[in-house]
Amino acid sequence: MKRSDFIRGFLAVGVAAGALALGATAVSAQAKWNLPNAYPADNPHTENLVAFARDVEAATGGKLSITVHANAALFKAPEIKRAVQTGQAQMGEVLMSLHENEDPIFGIDVVPFLATSFPDSKKLYAASKPAIEKKLASQGIKLLFMVPWAPQGVYAKKELNTIEDMKGLKWRSYNVGTARLGELLGMQAVTIQAAELPQALATGVVNSFMSSGGTGYDSKVWESLTHFYDVQAWIPKDATFVNKAAFDALDKSTQDAILKAATAAEERGWKAWEAKTSWYLDQLKAKGMKVQAPSKELSAGFKKAGETLTADWLKKAGADGQAVIDTYRKM
Repeated sequence: MKRSDFIRGFLAVGVAAGALALGATAVSAQAKWNLPNAYPADNPHTENLVAFARDVEAATGGKLSITVHANAALFKAPEIKRAVQTGQAQMGEVLMSLHENEDPIFGIDVVPFLATSFPDSKKLYAASKPAIEKKLASQGIKLLFMVPWAPQGVYAKKELNTIEDMKGLKWRSYNVGTARLGELLGMQAVTIQAAELPQALATGVVNSFMSSGGTGYDSKVWESLTHFYDVQAWIPKDATFVNKAAFDALDKSTQDAILKAATAAEERGWKAWEAKTSWYLDQLKAKGMKVQAPSKELSAGFKKAGETLTADWLKKAGADGQAVIDTYRKM
């Protein structure tokens, strides 16, 4: 090889190596992360995530940019946690009770009639948070914050006076508790996630379900169903979390920015749902739905079914689950 060719080759390799180094510096200087969730862009959960992402980007001077993918556009709801666990997405938000089959602690906030007000739900969260964090950490996930939905009621296409009136309904389930409730009450349970609910209602796949006023509003439930019974069975929560390895790889100032934004997002999210709960019910009424408290007979039927579901949960959760509930009841 001629000396001049060798020098040119050496210089080319040097330039390429320099380009790679600059590229690596650019990547480390500005990371782009994905945060999938399962709800429409105007849902309070999604709006809160967008504000969280904006806070992180501002606090890091653009070093970390987080894109929120709403309405299950990137991953379906049951897939989000696994996507974060495996690093397909760096962050995610999901209804925690979707994963009760993995560990009963993930379903503690849907134990019927255990915590049905926002103050009680906050206490239950405080009591259960260490156990939830520990389980998620064992799966390579770091919990950032949790935000509630509104208290859960029952939607139907007909008047419900007693629990027997629900027999035979096509019931949308979204977690272990709602599926088991459908089974107990003699309904035809069909697993439907939030993003798929509008189509399921429009096509008659389901004609009843339990959820918040927010989900009913997002799904334009008034176009298919007629009644909402404010049972207030439980207050489920969504968890926002991060892949632990991805978080640990960040510099401390970026980690601190995420944690600070997470604290603000949690506080903002709780306030938003407390404020919007009655607003959603007013919107359902304005659209022509009959929004009412359940009759004494219907309420008693739900509470009886709730006792069975609670016993089921405690049997699965064992001493650890009982300890969390005992801590909550002492608060």
